[in-house]
Amino acid sequence: MKHPTRNIFRSIFTVLGIVFSLRVPLYGQAMSTPKLNLSLQPERLTICRLAPDAALPEWASGHAAFLSITRTRDELSIVCEARRVPATVKQEGGWRMFKVAGPLDFALIGILASLTDPLAKAGISIMAISTFDTDYLMVKEAKLEETIKVLKAAGHAIKVE
Repeated sequence: MKHPTRNIFRSIFTVLGIVFSLRVPLYGQAMSTPKLNLSLQPERLTICRLAPDAALPEWASGHAAFLSITRTRDELSIVCEARRVPATVKQEGGWRMFKVAGPLDFALIGILASLTDPLAKAGISIMAISTFDTDYLMVKEAKLEETIKVLKAAGHAIKVE
């Protein structure tokens, strides 16, 4: 008579063998890092902070190559071309931006991590903005050349526009 436990173990090992042969990532296993196509945008950007209840300023309306407006309970943040913003506005200037080639599927995993991880290891501070179609990565202009080197070394392709 065959031992029933032996058949159960044989079934379990068969299932595990199929899972491993499919190379399905299990919880805790590293997944492959996406290699992305990025383009360096020509605009010099600034990040502005206004009061949370401030009206949208005239300089933050109309057509722009890039304009991101985010209102929270704590602030109104505007990212736009530096030349648009009056000097009296609280701002942090000197930013350049990379655009990730898109559109990107919402189910994709690790897009920003594949960019931010190597930059964090190199000590480069970033700001990320996501839109419906793609992601944007901003770095200080003083770190631009180093950023390009780090991202290329991580396997990403960069086009300078």
